[in-house]
Amino acid sequence: MNLPRSTNKILIGIFFALILNAFGGIAAESSTENDVAIRGYDSVSYFVDGEAKKGDEEFTHQWHGMTWYFSSKENRNLFAANPEKYAPQYDGYCAWAMTEERKAETDPEVWRIVNGRLYLNCSEAAYEKWSRDIPGNINKADKNWSTFKKNTN
Repeated sequence: MNLPRSTNKILIGIFFALILNAFGGIAAESSTENDVAIRGYDSVSYFVDGEAKKGDEEFTHQWHGMTWYFSSKENRNLFAANPEKYAPQYDGYCAWAMTEERKAETDPEVWRIVNGRLYLNCSEAAYEKWSRDIPGNINKADKNWSTFKKNTN
């Protein structure tokens, strides 16, 4: 079947949009209840176990329009009682990228707890940059995050 070129371009655009959606190309602020927070890692395990652990679909909690996974019922209950304490900063976006006024998906294996807050980075290289001046970078990222939050409300 021969379709006009403009129709082909529209169909190709729709195809690529569907592919991006299938591979997680939707930003966090447009998330649905079925989106998985921090790639299914247990945010409480960083604090309780001192390590990044994958969560289990048996132990989930809905918060901030995302599904959070936990490695145990106890961790899920801790999170549910105080999600602000256990959720990563900047809704899980990269701490270094936030210093540069941009959002970047994180690698849950690249993390650090500073002053009782969990910070994730997108790569070891980003973590290295962020680590050079943690207090200054947190201050800069906090200001940028505040601007992002204002613009999305």
